[in-house]
Amino acid sequence: MDAILIAGCLVAGLLAGALANPVIHRAPGGPSVTWPPPRRQDPGRASRADLLIAVVTGIAFALVGARVGWSWALPAFLLFTWTLLVIAVIDVNTRKIPNRLTYPLTPALAGLLVAAALLGGEPWLSLRAVLGGLAAFAMLLLLAMINPRGMGMGDVKLAGFIGLGLGYLGWAHVVLGVFAGFLLASLVLTVAMLAGRRSRKDMVPFGPYLSAGALLALLAGEPLIDGYVRLAGL
Repeated sequence: MDAILIAGCLVAGLLAGALANPVIHRAPGGPSVTWPPPRRQDPGRASRADLLIAVVTGIAFALVGARVGWSWALPAFLLFTWTLLVIAVIDVNTRKIPNRLTYPLTPALAGLLVAAALLGGEPWLSLRAVLGGLAAFAMLLLLAMINPRGMGMGDVKLAGFIGLGLGYLGWAHVVLGVFAGFLLASLVLTVAMLAGRRSRKDMVPFGPYLSAGALLALLAGEPLIDGYVRLAGL
């Protein structure tokens, strides 16, 4: 049955990846995600990129299916994963995290998580999810106020979305997801600076690192957290 679930998630991910492509190209601008059609200077390169996104989304969905299993929360975490992948690509391409994604998808994720908590007989999980979202939002909002050049409001809203999803799993997952995002960004920027490709003054899109940290916490959070607890002797 697990193999069936994983295979189903893989197929769903390939289809969702195909849907992600027009959203990636259109969400940053234009009146809607469906019109006008995006202009592409290199159709061949664009097709290869679209195929890569579809494959990555399919693999990510399969991994989420293996991680979450037959759970009421599975639809929520598939939406969570799809949104993070889409936003990461958009932020890399445009240095923007569109409100037209975070505004509707955050309450959509909240609704799915609340439904999962109620159907699973664990209503307190929905409260923890909401509190996790508020905590992550508040933390990055404070950082954005301290250093506006280093943190945009798009990142703050994305953090709220991430905290909402990871909060359903546990407070440690929220901390791990946000910390991993900062750690990945620091490592990549340090390597780029040593290689002479960036300087401290360069603006770096933070959304991809937040997304990567969140997906790491979702897919490997439990063994990482357990390993840390054993190492710290807690």
